[in-house]
Amino acid sequence: MLPHEGGPTGQAAASRARCRMPTVTPPLPDLVLYTRAGCGLCEEARRAVDLLLADREERGLPVPTLRVRDIEADPELHRKLFERIPVIELGGRRLELATSASRLRRLLEDVLDGPRPAVGLTADPRT
Repeated sequence: MLPHEGGPTGQAAASRARCRMPTVTPPLPDLVLYTRAGCGLCEEARRAVDLLLADREERGLPVPTLRVRDIEADPELHRKLFERIPVIELGGRRLELATSASRLRRLLEDVLDGPRPAVGLTADPRT
């Protein structure tokens, strides 16, 4: 094949190769922890979140920004969440009384990494 039959060569080919569209990654949702001062369960949840986010960072996985909201600063939040805190929201999902590290880990994985296939299921029901 002659050079002019196979498409651009030399500088034109190099220029075209550099002009590819970059891969765009959508922004991560914020992880919001609703808490209040003097809440022992909230402190426990915060420690668990900090450990889980550090673990994700060490493993090179996406890590959302943690936003801590004090429900005492907003009467409406206080009314809605007082009996449910600590509450964690991430990507439109809410976890109330969020004290279980395994439940927090699962929420992070489901929202940030996508759901995992169920254990023991196969694509072909005959196998």
